[in-house]
Amino acid sequence: MRGWLQQATGGLPRQFWFLWTGTLINRLGAFVVIYLAIYLTQALHFSQSRAGLVLGAYGVGGAIGTMTGGVLADRWGRRPTLLTAQFGAAALMLALGFADGLGQLAAGAFLLGVFAEAIRPAFQAMMIDVVPERDRIRAYSLNYWAVNLGFACSAVLAGFAAQFDYLLLFVVDAGSTLAFALISLVFLTETRPARPAPAAPAAPGRPARGGPGLHTVFRDRVFVGFLLLNFFVVLVVMQHMSTLPIAMSADGLSPATFGWVIAVNGLMIVAGQLFVPKLIDGHDRTRVLALATLILGVGFGLNAFAGTVAVYALSVVIWTLGEMLQSPSNSALIAELSPAALRGRYQGVNSLSWSAGSALAPIVGGFVQQHLGSTVLWLGCAAVGVVVAAGQLASGPARERRAAALRELGPAAPGAAGRPPSAGETRHEEDTTPPAPAVEGVKVPARD
Repeated sequence: MRGWLQQATGGLPRQFWFLWTGTLINRLGAFVVIYLAIYLTQALHFSQSRAGLVLGAYGVGGAIGTMTGGVLADRWGRRPTLLTAQFGAAALMLALGFADGLGQLAAGAFLLGVFAEAIRPAFQAMMIDVVPERDRIRAYSLNYWAVNLGFACSAVLAGFAAQFDYLLLFVVDAGSTLAFALISLVFLTETRPARPAPAAPAAPGRPARGGPGLHTVFRDRVFVGFLLLNFFVVLVVMQHMSTLPIAMSADGLSPATFGWVIAVNGLMIVAGQLFVPKLIDGHDRTRVLALATLILGVGFGLNAFAGTVAVYALSVVIWTLGEMLQSPSNSALIAELSPAALRGRYQGVNSLSWSAGSALAPIVGGFVQQHLGSTVLWLGCAAVGVVVAAGQLASGPARERRAAALRELGPAAPGAAGRPPSAGETRHEEDTTPPAPAVEGVKVPARD
């Protein structure tokens, strides 16, 4: 057992463990997103559609936040972006707890989405910066384990807190976000690789053209195609945060019962996620992703026949197995597809697929559930899983060719992150790494 633990956790950088610790603390208090749909429909008596609009506003804000956070992580730095987003999210989480009426709640959810989701690309880019490629599957599994240990505990604790006072959900969530912000402030250092130096101006008086920018990501057909598949996965997975609690409430099950059922997801991941790297080692990554997506679809599709706690729990067990297989492989592949000089932007666009899915999932799911019924909703989730699995198989070879080509280019040289410029030195003098060359269909336009 000791040897396995050393194999699973040994040799990872110190800064990774600070990120890991902050993730665990933050997730232990992540109450609001889990119970926001129940809060809106039961405490505030919103309809399913109105609740979907508030949840969707968070997703729209998140879409803006991820893009902004990705660009700032590359241009401003990982650490200042992370700190600004964390402190802002803590304040807005508390403000949302005191919001009243559809307009205030939607506006508060939107702003919270901007700041909370801006954390993600800076965090992910920092983790890619500090963890060598050979260790990333392990690192992502460990981080995912921390996320779900916190999730399992918070789902249960939030259920009891909601029975006492819904405001506690917002207070505790704000406090845990603030704790992560303080860890980032005290222990984390800047990790951004050196940026390309701007090219000389074409003519006197004309601005210089920079290196590759945000448009580079959107012109990367292989990467964008992969994110499109992930977007449809998110549409399915995020139903457990929006339409699933509503469906369980309609079957007469309490918020506390929903908390225990959804905690099965976190408990399974805590118990088994660290074994996943060994399980999938040596297997074709494309087939692993396709199988995982198929299992996710089957798990959510089973909800069409649910009505009791046992069947809902079985559904969670099935789609959690798919999630456990999908998450570390998916995250490591996205890291491999991200050129070093554009990691923040690539992670921002990756987070956009989650934010866009988070925005549309409650709106689409709430509409289907209200007008067509839960059975159509859950069988539709199963169909999406089948289609996405086929898409993974079809597009996998092109992704692996792209990842191999980027590996041949090698990582960017580390910059002077974490120290101020010396006398007479400017930031541009530090940024001496040449622009990353184009790779298989990736064009290099001016810096955005």
